[in-house]
Amino acid sequence: MSDHIVKSYDRDLEALGRRIAEMGGVAEKMLAEAMDALSGFNVDLAHRVVSSDPRLDALQREIEENAILTIARRQPLAVDLRECIAAIRISGDIERVGDLAKNIAKRTLKIVSEARVPRAIVGLKSMHEIAAMQLKDALDAYALRDTERARAVWQNDSDLDALEDSVFRDLLTFMMEDPRNISFCTHLLFCSKNLERIGDHTTNISETVVYLVTGEAMPTERPKSRVADFGKDEAAQ
Repeated sequence: MSDHIVKSYDRDLEALGRRIAEMGGVAEKMLAEAMDALSGFNVDLAHRVVSSDPRLDALQREIEENAILTIARRQPLAVDLRECIAAIRISGDIERVGDLAKNIAKRTLKIVSEARVPRAIVGLKSMHEIAAMQLKDALDAYALRDTERARAVWQNDSDLDALEDSVFRDLLTFMMEDPRNISFCTHLLFCSKNLERIGDHTTNISETVVYLVTGEAMPTERPKSRVADFGKDEAAQ
């Protein structure tokens, strides 16, 4: 980060970075707890995830307001302007990660009374491991301004897409084996879509990091290896 004659300007930019780090920590915890709740059909943990979302929303609003005020007061150029724009973009993606984790927790609350075929959760755990690592790497890339790590996150997005396809096929098999599994597995299908969308938001963050550091945009086409799809990004509830 460049030195400025007005030290308060540096403090403004540093404060944005700290708030992004705080948001990232909240989102990572929400995702981990959402998957723990789903794996163990833990109602209390699911409720905790849902109750954490307003904090993430408040942090996003604070970041957006402060970034806009910084732009208005300082009229930054070049990398300093990109710092403000990146903070707004990344806070939006982190907020969506929190929403998607919350959606997984809400699905858990809906299926806890009919917990069936626990082995159907195995594929989702694998998806979570990849999504959580992608999120951590993307946030680390932002904190370190590490374009190499950011590009790796972008490149690895196809791994999560491929795993979602596998989970999709497995859950369809469980539904075909016993019609009583349909409702339970349908909720899990939406959970897998939420995890896949979290992966998309981590690639958004990585793209923003590359833009922040270099001023250049990543390619518009991301690596994909999809043969199946299910549903759209669930709206925040």
